[in-house]
Amino acid sequence: MWAAAARRAGLALAAAAAALALAAWRRRRPPVREVLFFPSPPSCTEALLAEAAGLGTTGRPCPCPLPQGDSSLSRLLRHLLSARRSLEICLFAFSSPQLGRAVRLLHRRGVRVRVVTDAQYMGLPGSQIGLLRHAGIQVRHDQENGYMHHKFAVVDRRMLITGSLNWTTQAIQNNRENVLVVEDTQYVKPFLDEFERIWEEYNPINYRFPKTTND
Repeated sequence: MWAAAARRAGLALAAAAAALALAAWRRRRPPVREVLFFPSPPSCTEALLAEAAGLGTTGRPCPCPLPQGDSSLSRLLRHLLSARRSLEICLFAFSSPQLGRAVRLLHRRGVRVRVVTDAQYMGLPGSQIGLLRHAGIQVRHDQENGYMHHKFAVVDRRMLITGSLNWTTQAIQNNRENVLVVEDTQYVKPFLDEFERIWEEYNPINYRFPKTTND
């Protein structure tokens, strides 16, 4: 029993030390300031996603014919996968399989993920929203005539990802789009405030259903 308690205490100390080391590293490194432009040519992101899933590498390259290497999509994925505590996502359309897989990986890793999306687009073929919900991720949507047209995400309440890009394969591979990634409280806080406001507004307990009459 004492040995088990000692092991638990050791693991707790190791986790605390790792958290302190990560915080110290983030304080030392310069804040992220990056602009990504799309379209991003098709590229293989399997190694990146496998590493995030804790699968490591097998020593063999992915057999798919897509080119390896850095791209706007892979850099966006890396920023998302840097989340350790929380991820807030506010998107009009979300159908990219790679980005959807990354978000589900974060959820399985214990990151608190919340998603706000547009009701009219969440059920279209290829949408990732159903898969996110099936994975247990919290999703809320609008109940309005207008579109929920925001396109932003906040990583660990410190990093803002925003721009014109919808998280769809069409937008990533074919459209002229931009994404700004920035660690700056001056910009992160207003987006977090907006997310929380919408999150509460779209709470299902506030939904209004049309009245029915009995014939």
